[in-house]
Amino acid sequence: MPSLPRPASGPGSRYTARVAATRPRPQHHRTNIAALSHFLTDRDIWLARMLHEHRVLTTHQIARLAYTSLRSAQRRLRTLHQYTVLDSFRPLTVTGSAPEHYTLGPAGAALIAAHAGVETTSLGWRPTHTGRIAYSPSLGHDLGVNELLTHLAARARTTPTTGLPLWLSERSAARRWGDLIRPDAYAHYRDGQYLLPFFLEYDTGSQPLARVEAKLTGYAAFTTATNTRPALLIHTRTQSRDQALRRRLTDPARDLKLHVATSSADFTTTNPWGPWWAPLEPGTQRTTLTDLAARWTGLSPASGLEPTDADTTLTIPVPPLPPTHRTVGP
Repeated sequence: MPSLPRPASGPGSRYTARVAATRPRPQHHRTNIAALSHFLTDRDIWLARMLHEHRVLTTHQIARLAYTSLRSAQRRLRTLHQYTVLDSFRPLTVTGSAPEHYTLGPAGAALIAAHAGVETTSLGWRPTHTGRIAYSPSLGHDLGVNELLTHLAARARTTPTTGLPLWLSERSAARRWGDLIRPDAYAHYRDGQYLLPFFLEYDTGSQPLARVEAKLTGYAAFTTATNTRPALLIHTRTQSRDQALRRRLTDPARDLKLHVATSSADFTTTNPWGPWWAPLEPGTQRTTLTDLAARWTGLSPASGLEPTDADTTLTIPVPPLPPTHRTVGP
């Protein structure tokens, strides 16, 4: 998919998908929601909702959000896979091996549908669900988005006043604002008294710079139409692509009065909240997400986030952390 080189392994690398079902299941484990009622925990149900929202998460991403260790995550995920709550696959990579990738399984889809009082088909889930994700050309992009945001969300587990109280997927963002913009994610990053509401554009280098620039017009139209002003964070693969974007976007961002900052995987790695983000303003240096929130005093959360009578459990945002770890306010 992308034209630029990718890492040899890990989220965002050049995947070659193989058969989606990687682990055999015992024959006696079948979709039976009633039988699972005594077995599933609140964390299990939260995970099913997260996979419905964000499509695919690796073992490491799930462990980061919800478990005390990778080994405990692997044990529970293996069990949930056996009971068909989850499906999984492991793509081939150019070098090394990829972690297990988890998606929503048939029992998980039936569970979510039952909670919402709808048929499973209303979720958009089909028996081919995992296969379509495994072979999707956007797999690396989707995992890159989830890698960045799971690191931000999981920070609340060690620093309770910091993290992501809100994280909407590309699909949820499109449901709310698709007539104006289609970001790869929308989230709120909080650090104590500072709140940074932001749209995320996860740039893989596959799009021409002119197409990335054209997206700024949509974000400017959004701020005008809704009278709200979230920031726009653009994350890309390499520092060279980051510099090319900055040269192309600085003047349009200024003319459109947008608050935009860029960074790349060369910097953010495992602590994307750190001093890796450069505002599109002359003479600025890279800074932290907290400093961006303090610097851009005119920011405000996007409209359309409050639940309405039209919302269901399928459209209400899923908390980025499981119930026992919800420590950051909205």
